[in-house]
Amino acid sequence: MAAGTDEQHVEKMKKRQAAHERTVAAKTVEKGLLIIHTGAGKGKTTAALGMVVRAIGHGMKVGVVQFVKGAMTTGEKPVFDQLGIEFKPMGEGFTWDTQDRTRDIAVAREAWDEVKRMIADPSYGMVVADELNIVLRYDYLPLDEVLAVLAAKPEMTHVIVTGRNAPEGLIEIADLVTEMTLRKHPFREQGVKAQAGVEF
Repeated sequence: MAAGTDEQHVEKMKKRQAAHERTVAAKTVEKGLLIIHTGAGKGKTTAALGMVVRAIGHGMKVGVVQFVKGAMTTGEKPVFDQLGIEFKPMGEGFTWDTQDRTRDIAVAREAWDEVKRMIADPSYGMVVADELNIVLRYDYLPLDEVLAVLAAKPEMTHVIVTGRNAPEGLIEIADLVTEMTLRKHPFREQGVKAQAGVEF
């Protein structure tokens, strides 16, 4: 290394640190966020459940309601059950498996009623509506109703909505939107089936 490199690095990092500290000091708002995880890539629910673990670690009361999922057992449910977290898979499977639109709508309504109950209770620090975007895509619930409930949530409650194809209206009112992009998946490219601990 050339002479002075370490000193130059220290000076550069001090400047970056000072700039970062100024930026952080200017951020003073604290509020519950509406967070959307969408896109064709894998990891939407996984990211939401990672945030659930983080919230639990901070002593928050958390509720998770899963739309669509419920026909099969997932690895996360027994863990959250042991922690005493309300984790409710209320779906009956993918629409191509159920093939009963009327029943799908009724099941979606039951799950949405549970999400609304949790959101209305200010003791919840975080509520996850997993795969709600799928339900909205198929018009199983009125988007206007969902938007109204989310807009009226308690001020400090975080709500996370997952699923592909988040509607524009939901994206517009959200505070944080992450789109997972599919670059490569073993199911498509290598014929690898869904595996315990990775997909479910």
